[in-house]
Amino acid sequence: MAEALVLPLVIAGALGAAGAASFGTGGGWWGRRGGEGVRADAKAARDAAQQAFYELDSTQREVRLAVETVRAAEDGVTAQRAAADFEAISGRVDQVTVNYLAALDAHDLDAEELESGTAARARHQLQDVKGQLGSAQAELDGFLQRLQPVLQHAESQLMRVTPAVEGAKRSLLTATTTLEAVRGAGLKADDLAARLAELSPELGRLNEGAGRHGVAATLQRAERVKERADAITADAEHLPERAREIDRRVASLRTRIQALETKAGTVEPALSELRRRFATACWQDLQRVPDQVAEAGRAAEQKLAEAARARDEQRWPDATGALGTVRALLDTADGSVVAVNERLRQLNEVQHDPNREIERTRFALRDAQRLAMAGRQAPDPRHAAPLDAAVGRLDRAVEALETAGRHPDYWHFLTELAAVRETAAQVVELIREDLGGHR
Repeated sequence: MAEALVLPLVIAGALGAAGAASFGTGGGWWGRRGGEGVRADAKAARDAAQQAFYELDSTQREVRLAVETVRAAEDGVTAQRAAADFEAISGRVDQVTVNYLAALDAHDLDAEELESGTAARARHQLQDVKGQLGSAQAELDGFLQRLQPVLQHAESQLMRVTPAVEGAKRSLLTATTTLEAVRGAGLKADDLAARLAELSPELGRLNEGAGRHGVAATLQRAERVKERADAITADAEHLPERAREIDRRVASLRTRIQALETKAGTVEPALSELRRRFATACWQDLQRVPDQVAEAGRAAEQKLAEAARARDEQRWPDATGALGTVRALLDTADGSVVAVNERLRQLNEVQHDPNREIERTRFALRDAQRLAMAGRQAPDPRHAAPLDAAVGRLDRAVEALETAGRHPDYWHFLTELAAVRETAAQVVELIREDLGGHR
């Protein structure tokens, strides 16, 4: 009976001792379960920190790209401020990254001998660094949000770069193709080729892109290149027509020189009649006209030959300049020929009927006088004085003509009456200006 009681007590004691030993050392299944839970929590904290680090790194790259976009597209002050702000934030982000890597390397959460206390400390450290990563993330997000207006403007500017650069390149290609076609037709166009060659360095700078030279400078360069290339294209397209136009002008001016020779033949007979029928004062200023016309004709022929040589050598500006000189010489010579014949015509008319010129001049004076008195009891002295002087001038001219005898100075008479009419016209213009100012 006693032995039967002893055996259960021994077994119970042994079981109790074994249980106590297991609980005290953590060696039981429930002790191992608690250690693995702490390790799992630490690993979860590590995974969360790692995810936060990836998000932060991605955001930092995004913000860096945005800052580079702003720096490429905006002016110096705006770009410098954005870069400085980002650099300051990046410094703090880099420090948080260092803290994260340090926390990650501090504990090997996969080690078999990891103690629960160590795992707990690792979890706490990783949670702390995750908070730092989150704060850095929030700062980057805030900076990117504030940068949005400037970034959107910069992106819109950058969107203009590619079309502008491509447009400039197309214009250069068109200019090159057009110039080649013109030169293939036998026109040298050396000046156009030189102008096109000057654009080659500009094309190189365009190819280097806005990242190196800035958006504003690139857009300006592209516009400048396009304008200059388009101008070369226009000049090259116009070159064949320019050559044909110079050929037409050479032929036309050659015809005018020949015609001048015919007209010049009328000068001597007209001068001879003037000398024979009128006083010396009526024609002495025209004495050198035959020599002047002959000199102008010879000079025109010489210049026309220079223009033709310049055209053959495709020196277009020289050809154009020489043709302009030829035209001016011929205009002067034609004017001189006309002056002699017109002088004879006017003197013939006034000799035949001087009263016609007198009545014409009196009519102009009366018209001016009526206008000066319109709506007035007395004329404005500014109007009356020159008109009174003109009336006196007319009377003296008529008197001189009537008392001149056999050879009156008809030319002096004509010029005096023309001056009187000019005075009347000036007074009329002055009165009309006054009336217009009072309206």
